Amino acid sequence: MVVKTLARFRAPKKLNRSFTVSFLLFVILALFGSFMMLPLIYAVNNAFKPLDELFIFPPRFFVNNPTSDNFTDLVALMGNSWVPLSRYITNTLLITIIGTVGHILLASAAAYPLSKYKFFGSKTLFSIVVLSLMFSGHVTATPNYMVISWLGWINTHAAIIVPSLAFPLGLFLMKQFMEQIPDALLEAAKIDGASEYRIFWSIVMPNVKPAWLTLLILQFPALWGTDGGNFIYSENLKTLHYALGQIIQGGIARAGVGAAVALILMVVPITLFVISQSSVIQTMATSGMKE
Repeated sequence: MVVKTLARFRAPKKLNRSFTVSFLLFVILALFGSFMMLPLIYAVNNAFKPLDELFIFPPRFFVNNPTSDNFTDLVALMGNSWVPLSRYITNTLLITIIGTVGHILLASAAAYPLSKYKFFGSKTLFSIVVLSLMFSGHVTATPNYMVISWLGWINTHAAIIVPSLAFPLGLFLMKQFMEQIPDALLEAAKIDGASEYRIFWSIVMPNVKPAWLTLLILQFPALWGTDGGNFIYSENLKTLHYALGQIIQGGIARAGVGAAVALILMVVPITLFVISQSSVIQTMATSGMKE
C-alpha cells in the first residue's frame, strides 16, 4: 500500500512545450550559466599564472604561460610549518563532516514531530525558531562566546561543531518540507505495521531529500571555510582555511601562492554543489505533494 501511494505522489508531470521554446530556454540558460562561470574560470587561470602575468596591467583574463610554480611554492611553505598539513586537513574534515551530518540529522529529527504531531508548546517552540532567524550572527556572538566559555569548550572543536548543530534555518526548512508530506501516506505506513523510526527513515527522509540536500550545500561550505574564530587558539587544532590564510598574508611576493590557495578553497564546495545539484533539481521537480 505504501509503495503504491509513493508511486502515485512521485509520478512526474509531462511538460507541454514546443521544441523551439525549449531550445530558446536552453540558449538563454546557457548564456546566463556561462556568465556565472566567469569568476570560477578567472580563479582557475589566476592559479596557474606566473607573477609577471598576475601584476600585468591591464589584467588578462586567461593565462598565456601556465605554470605550476604557485602550487609548488605552496607545498614548500606548508612543508616548513611545524604543524603538518595533514593535521590542518584532518581538523577541517572533522569539523565539517560532524557539523554538517549532525545538523541534518538533528534538524530532521526535531522537525518531524513539530510538523506531524500537535503537542503542548509546539507552536511556541516553532515561533522561537522563527524568531531566532531574525538575529544576525554578530548580535549573538557575545552570548555564544559566554555560553561556550561557561561550558569549558574554548580551544576545542566542540566550540565550532555544537553551535552549527543548532542552526535554526535547518529546522525551519525541514519542517516546511515535512508539512508537504500527506498524513494519509504516514497513516498507510502505520496500518502496514511500520514503526515511527521506520516511517521517519524510509518515508519522510527520502521525500524531503531536497531540504536536506539544500542544508548540505549551505552548511558544508560554511564549516569548510571556518578558521576557528575566537574559539580555537592552539595551532594543532586550527583548520586548513586558517593555515592557508596565514600564507596569503605574506605580502605581494606570495600573490601567486594566494591565487593557488583561493582555488583550493573553492574546489571542494563547488565539487559538492556540482554533485548535489542534479539531485536537488530532480527532487524539487517531483516533491510537490498534496492530499
